[in-house]
Amino acid sequence: MAKLTTDELIDAFKELSLIELSEFVKAFEETFDVTAAAPVAVAGAAAPAAAAEEAEEQTEFDVVLESAGEKKIQVIKEVRALTSLGLKEAKDLVDSAPKAVLEGANKEAAEKAKEALEGAGATVTLK
Repeated sequence: MAKLTTDELIDAFKELSLIELSEFVKAFEETFDVTAAAPVAVAGAAAPAAAAEEAEEQTEFDVVLESAGEKKIQVIKEVRALTSLGLKEAKDLVDSAPKAVLEGANKEAAEKAKEALEGAGATVTLK
């Protein structure tokens, strides 16, 4: 039997109904003596809970500038203070909003950056 790639397996799973996929998971669990974290049959119902758990465990955040607002110059100054960008690069970043200002920042740094940018009049989201 030829070895299937991950993409080929995922494509095969996409074609299965939920009942067939549930039966596969049960057979997989029995064959390899493991337990799935969340049963596939209730994956749709468990998705919001899983998303909430993921949000609680998140340790790295992206600070995304959604819009500069009316005080564009103040926002550019804050972007320069938060990053090592020059004036032109900071202006280009602000002009191309929505754009990530910081990526992979810890929660404390992301919150401080968000407060600073919002204080300058920008609209900011953390992802």
